[in-house]
Amino acid sequence: MSGRLTVLSGPSGVGKGSVIAAVRRRHPQVWLSVSVTTRQPRPGEQDGVEYHFVDQAEFDRMVEAGELLEHATYAGNAYGTPKKPVLDKIAAGVPALLEIELHGARQVKAAMTEAHLVFLAPPSFEELARRLTGRGTEDRTRVRSRLDLARIELAAESEFEAVIVNDDVERAADALVALLNVQA
Repeated sequence: MSGRLTVLSGPSGVGKGSVIAAVRRRHPQVWLSVSVTTRQPRPGEQDGVEYHFVDQAEFDRMVEAGELLEHATYAGNAYGTPKKPVLDKIAAGVPALLEIELHGARQVKAAMTEAHLVFLAPPSFEELARRLTGRGTEDRTRVRSRLDLARIELAAESEFEAVIVNDDVERAADALVALLNVQA
């Protein structure tokens, strides 16, 4: 038996983390890949929980060694998905979920055509801007950069097999669970 690989993508601030947290509360058997990043931890984040925090030299070594399923630079920081844990979970029949940006989703689909791509969209661009500004974790320049990237990501929505509008976290989580084919 093999598990299904689902890739959740969407612009920064759309609520991917909130939706995934709601899914995992109800369905802890869904395995969420922990990405590697060169970005600094935000307050409250723990290494190995939200991300594996590494420096640029270690990230470059992982890329060179072929240890990442996908990798990209986003808003000035490098991100990547460790390959081995994903392949191990799928082989064990565990539903696997990746939360990655557009370029990474494209890389995963090219490497693993059976991956199911799901796009999490905001109710409107204005709401996305409000969410990004409201979280208060970045300065105006960084928010503007993330909004510029969001326009590009929103334009790629048609590349995904499914689109979920996150106008309500619990409803969006229910829609994602249905797509994951999670057994109760």
